[in-house]
Amino acid sequence: MIDAISNTVTLRFLAEPSDVNFGGKVHGGAVMKWIDQAGYACAANWSGQYCVTVYVGGIRFFKPISIGDMVEITATVIYTGTSSMHIAINVQAGNPRRQDRIKTTHCVMVFAAVDDHGKTVPVPKWIPETPAAIEMENYAKKLMALRQNIEDEMKPYM
Repeated sequence: MIDAISNTVTLRFLAEPSDVNFGGKVHGGAVMKWIDQAGYACAANWSGQYCVTVYVGGIRFFKPISIGDMVEITATVIYTGTSSMHIAINVQAGNPRRQDRIKTTHCVMVFAAVDDHGKTVPVPKWIPETPAAIEMENYAKKLMALRQNIEDEMKPYM
C-alpha cells in the first residue's frame, strides 16, 4: 500500500517457513531484507527516482517473529536533504487471525536518489506538518549528528 499524502509505504505478508532460522523464528537477515525493500519502495515513491541505500543504522530487534505471523513493515520519510531521504522503518507482527500487532524491529535508513548514470539527483523537500512529524524530523537530525560523531571517531582507523 502506498500513501503519497503521508509519504508512507506499508508492506504486509505472512512469514513463511523458508524465513526460519536455527532457533525456529524468522531469521534476522530476512527481516533486514524486508526492511530494505520497504525503505526502497518508500524512497522511490517519494523521489520518483531509482534510489540506493546509503546507510542503515540502529537496527533494533525487540521481539522475534514467528512463522505464520502477519508481518507489517511501515516505511516513512522523516527528513529530506538535497538528494537524500531518511526513512523510519517499523516492523510489527502478530497472529493473522487477530488485529493486534507487536512492534518487533525499528531502524532508520538513508537513501539517495540517483539518475541512470549513478549521479545523485534532487528530491522533493519533505515538510513536517504535525507535532509527531516534527518530532520524527528532529529524531533524524539527531541521528545525523550521532553518525557524524561516529565517523569522526573512526577516521584514524579507516
